[in-house]
Amino acid sequence: MKILQICHKPPYPLIDGGCIAIKNISEGLIQKFGSIKLLTISTLKHPFIENEYPKNFIKKSQLEHVFVDTKLNIVDAFSNLVTYDSYNISRFFSPDFNALIIKTLKSATFDVILLESLFTTPYIQTLRSYSSAKVILRSHNLEHIIWKRLANETQNPAKKIYLNLLSNQLKNYELNVINDVDGIACISLEDEKKYKELNPNIPLACMPFGIDTNNYVPIKRELKENKIIKFFHLGAMDWKPNLEGVGWLIQNVWPKIMEHIPNSELHLAGKNMPNWLINGDYKGIINHQKVDDAVGFMNDMDIMLVPLLSAGGIRVKIIEGMALAKPIISTSIGAEGIEHNENLKIANNEDEFLEQALSLVNNPKETLKLGQSAKQHVSSFYNNERIVNELIEFCSNSI
Repeated sequence: MKILQICHKPPYPLIDGGCIAIKNISEGLIQKFGSIKLLTISTLKHPFIENEYPKNFIKKSQLEHVFVDTKLNIVDAFSNLVTYDSYNISRFFSPDFNALIIKTLKSATFDVILLESLFTTPYIQTLRSYSSAKVILRSHNLEHIIWKRLANETQNPAKKIYLNLLSNQLKNYELNVINDVDGIACISLEDEKKYKELNPNIPLACMPFGIDTNNYVPIKRELKENKIIKFFHLGAMDWKPNLEGVGWLIQNVWPKIMEHIPNSELHLAGKNMPNWLINGDYKGIINHQKVDDAVGFMNDMDIMLVPLLSAGGIRVKIIEGMALAKPIISTSIGAEGIEHNENLKIANNEDEFLEQALSLVNNPKETLKLGQSAKQHVSSFYNNERIVNELIEFCSNSI
């Protein structure tokens, strides 16, 4: 099977969950077929850095990239509101990248074209014009739901109106895109259900984020009364749901935890920390900003906190934390798409976060079991080789 993978960001460096998700599929497909063709947009936020790539990846993926300026342009954003176009999506369209796609399709034939995320769908018309390959959308999120949740959470009336407009534009766009592709590989069961509600006839499959569990070796840490309990959050802080969630965590949740668990620290890590978070004087909070070794950082911590209030899809960092046998407290939204009965704790307000934190700290043996159960769950359900095989089967059935 000849596969063309089109990405809205380079797979390396692995600076966020989206990059990791793309990389894992790319490497899995290369392992199965020997090579693929990968075209990617690079941006200021996600630049192409050649020396970040492992040996042979660029060769085996036949990777080519084009820089696209996706920075927010206020004039364009406003004009798109007036014309009901989705600026969130249209800013990823580039004549230069479109030309690269045309050149690629003229020089080779493909069985399947895999579109990574909604942000690559502006090129579907070009794909249909120059190729007879089946087009499969690998949906990382249902984007309109993220913006709708952000609108619901904000207290600013003008911002609420604007975010609702964005959400409606994205929903209309996603409804149209569903009819333009040959199948959708969703990243969570929740997203699969929502796509079915939008269009019950589109071929769908759930292909969650997969990992190579050999890369996640946990270091055992025991919770003890006489030592510091290290709570932590790890996530890119230029993603609005993370920024919103961490702000809520600091203002509403953390003071309660500090009051009842005084021997605790909150460790924050992630790229593009805002100045108010870097320079703020917050009791018991240590800000690491960007960390080079996410696995090492998590292994040095005790309890993961996932305070997401407005996201969708599946949280890569939760899967990685589970693979490292970390006990996790998450909102229901943060844990969407993840079986969590015996694998993590759910808390949807500050009192529930405190209750779950106290439960974990006061019951170290049960907490250890929770982490081990989470690790076993990831090994069984998020094994990258199994997920790649299922994706290949889904693509084969579409041909």
